[in-house]
Amino acid sequence: MPQPLCHIDEIEDPGARGFSLKQGRREYRVFIVRKDNQVYAYENSCPHAGLNLEWQEHDFLDTDKNFIQCSVHGALFSLEQGECVGGPCNGEGLTALNIEMDSNGQIFLLDT
Repeated sequence: MPQPLCHIDEIEDPGARGFSLKQGRREYRVFIVRKDNQVYAYENSCPHAGLNLEWQEHDFLDTDKNFIQCSVHGALFSLEQGECVGGPCNGEGLTALNIEMDSNGQIFLLDT
């Protein structure tokens, strides 16, 4: 069953927003990135160290808002595909999640 996350207007363009979701006893940490009115979702976990990526709440992007940046090791990931383009996880990538946006701009997570 799709899980509602937020409305697209709640995310700056470019920008990101993180979420903690519970499914039974399991907690999922995910985030959405918005760029050029497109949205992408990823698990909030660095492939190098398994740690949360954000510097502080909802702060997932580098200062120029061109890349997702790991707060621990500074690894950079593309906004659109989550692939590591620099840092200790080169060749790896973020785990992408399926999302859907309805005609009203509400974003739903389709899988966890």
